[in-house]
Amino acid sequence: MKKFLFSTAIAVCITATSFAQNTLASAPVLTPEKQNECTPVKNQQMTGTCWCFSTTSLVESMSLKKGVKDVDISEMYTVRNIYNEKAKNYILRQGAAQFGEGGLGHDLIRAIATYGAVPETVFTGKKEGQKMLNHSKLAKDLKAYLDSILKHPPLASNWMDGYNEILDNAIGKLPATFEYDGKTYTPQSYAKDVLKFDANDYVSITSFTHHPFYQQFILEAPDNFANGMFYNIPLDELVETVRTSLLNGYTVMWDADVSNNDFNQQKGFAMYWQEEKAPKTVNPDEAEKEYSQAIRQQLYENLTTEDDHLMHITGISKTGAGKEFFTVKNSWGEVGPYKGFINVSIPYFAINTVSVVVPKAALGKELKKKLGIK
Repeated sequence: MKKFLFSTAIAVCITATSFAQNTLASAPVLTPEKQNECTPVKNQQMTGTCWCFSTTSLVESMSLKKGVKDVDISEMYTVRNIYNEKAKNYILRQGAAQFGEGGLGHDLIRAIATYGAVPETVFTGKKEGQKMLNHSKLAKDLKAYLDSILKHPPLASNWMDGYNEILDNAIGKLPATFEYDGKTYTPQSYAKDVLKFDANDYVSITSFTHHPFYQQFILEAPDNFANGMFYNIPLDELVETVRTSLLNGYTVMWDADVSNNDFNQQKGFAMYWQEEKAPKTVNPDEAEKEYSQAIRQQLYENLTTEDDHLMHITGISKTGAGKEFFTVKNSWGEVGPYKGFINVSIPYFAINTVSVVVPKAALGKELKKKLGIK
């Protein structure tokens, strides 16, 4: 994951009506085809925790769909718990493992299933008076601590104490119970009773040819420290699965490569441009380069396409000529003409997607049968 700092503001969620509007008169106006309910745009600030912000947003949308109101889940509560998992993995692999701020969507799903969740008001991850999240020094300090104890095996049974002290000082101590809406909850009871969270609601999917289709495999990405399994399906089915999920009222978490000239948050569009550089003026109806499963595979294997950034796909919009774009909620604050959202073309999505997390209920019967999902 990369670290991005654009704005410290928190945006207001864009509804189906207002999404077509924008803050710059020169920005193209798209017509919403389907915009699903979501929570306000947030800002991950100086952290590499997009995996948590994007998938938390997905879970929030699912809670809204289940009738829950006023959902605002603490991302830093999950991050705090996952840091502990990363430490144990790093130690058991004797330092021969990725350690950093990054993660994947399944880490958030697993974290809520294991540790529960808390509201943002209960755990902000900021010290008193701190205005901005910044984990640059934290990640270095944690790794330095782990490297230092690895030099002196056998490890003491309480080696986690010093590690947790660093986290407690930087992010805060984890709450065992808390008050919410006049009731006392544990993180586990809040996730179950308030959020109506069920880890079985979600499926991780990707599309690569170096593994068999319609089977699961461990995705080869540096941030997949937990060795998460992904269902593998052909590219055309991946695109259509996301599209039909959105049209049927379900949102999707999106892991993609954004470190290219085709992704431009400031202009509000990501397209698979014909030119090497995106044009100064965006024409959404402009023809794009052709994409294919083979091209996608080549770019992944030569490390052009990397696991850069995770976002939340909330809907579909169209140009006047009928060209479709996925409506994507980012976690960089109210950046760009669409106030934190970006329009992603189907060709860009097809080429640059690493993986997605999709609500199981959104999958078609035929696909579930192929994957052996009940």
